[in-house]
Amino acid sequence: MTRTPWWRNAVVYEVYVRSFADADGDGDGDLRGITGRLPHLCDLGVDALWLTPFYRSPLADGGYDVADYRDVDPRFGTLADLDALVAGAHEHGLKVIVDIVPNHTSDQHAWFREALASPPGSPARERYIFHDGVPGSDDPPNDWPSAFGGPAWTRLPDGQWYLHLYAAEQPDLNWRNPEVRREFESILRFWLDRGVDGFRIDVAAGLFKDLSFPDLGDRSRHVVNGPIYSRPEVHEVYRDWRRILDSYDDRMAIGEVWTDGPEDLARYLRPDELHQVFQFDLQLAPWSAPDFRRVVTDAIAAVDATGAAPTWVLSSHDAVRHVTRYEQPAGPPGVGLARARAALLFVLALPGSAYLYQGEELGLPEVTDIPADARQDPIWKRTGGKEAGRDGCRVPLPWSGQKEPYGFGPEGSRPWLPMPEAWRTLTAEAQEGDPASTLAFYKEALKQRRALVPDLPAPLSWEETGDELLVFRRGPLTCALNFGDHPVRLPEGRVLLASGPLYGDLLPGNAAAWLLAD
Repeated sequence: MTRTPWWRNAVVYEVYVRSFADADGDGDGDLRGITGRLPHLCDLGVDALWLTPFYRSPLADGGYDVADYRDVDPRFGTLADLDALVAGAHEHGLKVIVDIVPNHTSDQHAWFREALASPPGSPARERYIFHDGVPGSDDPPNDWPSAFGGPAWTRLPDGQWYLHLYAAEQPDLNWRNPEVRREFESILRFWLDRGVDGFRIDVAAGLFKDLSFPDLGDRSRHVVNGPIYSRPEVHEVYRDWRRILDSYDDRMAIGEVWTDGPEDLARYLRPDELHQVFQFDLQLAPWSAPDFRRVVTDAIAAVDATGAAPTWVLSSHDAVRHVTRYEQPAGPPGVGLARARAALLFVLALPGSAYLYQGEELGLPEVTDIPADARQDPIWKRTGGKEAGRDGCRVPLPWSGQKEPYGFGPEGSRPWLPMPEAWRTLTAEAQEGDPASTLAFYKEALKQRRALVPDLPAPLSWEETGDELLVFRRGPLTCALNFGDHPVRLPEGRVLLASGPLYGDLLPGNAAAWLLAD
């Protein structure tokens, strides 16, 4: 009998390292803080944790600007702390996925410092993408924009420009250089040898650029086989990486891949490439039964031919928390949380794996009133404050107590981002033992899902129910989600779990339920 890979149906919990738990009181979360909170993750019922970058970094972009891929930033701990965290997670039955950032380095990386000290055309500059500007002008090589605002090019005193699809502190690597490819293969082995179970690949589709550097004009940055993303050369890299992963036991890779359609997404999931890719459309979908059904149908179809399983994401370190997102369109007070709880049941009933974001088990909303002088996201800085950026979903977690730092760090410490006073009612301590809390609901949902998964077939079938109710079945399990504001009659079956109180055999608005066939 073929064994199901651990990641195929896993519930993975994203840990934003800087904001999870601060053991030493310096205001930044750290690896020892995570290790100390492993019982929380184990009790929650997840299968794996994904760590955002903890490598040496100036933190110009939250650690996604890596200065040394083989070491831990002192703010987050040491290599010994990382080893202890991996060992502790494994003792608790948890897998560990770590971020790998191959598209760009920090401008403080030794390679880039060498490139800046070297002349145009030198081997040191060939590791990155340097180019002359438009002849006879002070214009950059082309019109490519940075994802964080402004142009994707920065000019050096010697007149050359370097490419950075993100912040200026994140120069893009030249993946046509064999030295770059060898270096990252070595980096993968370094962490696999330390026991990590997998990698989340940042900007996975963006490694290769069209070196004729055509202007984009009105074209999308993410167009398949376009100048910037999803060029065919990238698949050669992931075939090489897959061979490395397959030389170890039970290791995996999931790519952050934005594509124009299911055909291109499927290319990353061929049997000799990545094991999973993130499918973000549900994270972007409005609160709407037709939209949720379309997204699920398309996502399953996109991966079905590959034999891979779909992935489901409602929140992440790059997106507005879905509790806040679901407040729109406007509804009664608390509708965002009610919808978020309902969406969790919907996602956990789907085939494939679910990726949770830290704090959603506490029902945390987006923090929108961060003072301007406290904000650190490069999006905020590069747009001159016109775009809020992602700091609002990265505020440290509240664990206990009645005032900041709410157990995130030792009493008297000051978190790197300010924490709202209202969070004193949302701490893990405040919710522990309350059967009506969001934390208790998450624990029960994950417990029931773990028991159900072995008996659920992958295919699902939709019931035709109108424009405000979604109902699908997977073997003995029925999931019903009411997107409307008025109660509707539940499908047949014994209620196993509901996202809120039921009205007899009626499912309230903005609620979901699981039912089992009698």
